[in-house]
Amino acid sequence: MADAELSNYQLSQLDLLEAESIHMFREVIAEFERPVLMFSGGKDSIVMLKLAQRAFYPANIPMPVLHVDTGQNFPEVLELRDRLAAELNLQLIVGSVQEAIDNGSVVEPPDGTRNRIQTPVLLETLEKHRFQAIFGGARRDEDKARAKERVYSFRDEFGQWDPKNQRPELWSLYNGRTHVGESIRVFPLSNWTELDIWTYIEHEDIELPSIYYAHDREVVDRGGMLFAVNEFIVPKADEKVVTKRVRYRTVGDATLTAAVESDADTIDKVIEEVASTRVTERGATRGDDKFSEASMEDRKREGYF
Repeated sequence: MADAELSNYQLSQLDLLEAESIHMFREVIAEFERPVLMFSGGKDSIVMLKLAQRAFYPANIPMPVLHVDTGQNFPEVLELRDRLAAELNLQLIVGSVQEAIDNGSVVEPPDGTRNRIQTPVLLETLEKHRFQAIFGGARRDEDKARAKERVYSFRDEFGQWDPKNQRPELWSLYNGRTHVGESIRVFPLSNWTELDIWTYIEHEDIELPSIYYAHDREVVDRGGMLFAVNEFIVPKADEKVVTKRVRYRTVGDATLTAAVESDADTIDKVIEEVASTRVTERGATRGDDKFSEASMEDRKREGYF
């Protein structure tokens, strides 16, 4: 390459984010004996999986993937999760909330939602397999509690997070030192935004569950949020079932994840929509984040991602 070309050489925003995330993956694999990648089949975890592929190509991804399944997930998401795991020859570990309810280790809340009882199942699964470093797809733009968190998020022997006991990460230097029982949660997408995620999905032609794109669906309005009618969401006597054109900005439990009205049925339309929105996807569509002002931070202190 000529000197003039070298002097004008620049990486795009996506290239920089990708390189940073790949660096994190390689650092963890070099430092820890038992890493694992959280993989739900949602858009962020799929992008994280793609980055892990790129980090270790041409070798296979050198760690198992883990999903804590509440038993109330969208079938479109689980189908893609299982298919990608098979296609990439991944070891898929599933921590089942339903099994934990059946054996009495957790108690299902009276309202039937299971998001808050994921945490003990997650911690039990991590301890069972002795995982030391756990990759998660959380981003800082999602929630103010996540904005506090470091890339290497230190967790104590109980899997708990203390925002006042985090390590400095000057010059992207990460301290992965832990004692027996302690672990590190690692967030390769920390500095990505929702718009970055969608732009990368377009750039890399990444397949997502169909519910991320606009489609017609029967919904009910609960507190200004549109919940799909399904086996987990049964309309109440005073609720009217209507068919609306909707899509999902984020996917979690069908009991707590709402859709948004949208005509964005292609990735170009989704990117245009995301670029103009002023509400985060969790703030707009996740009922589990509306219980209290500090809902996410409380759950992270308990061991949640």
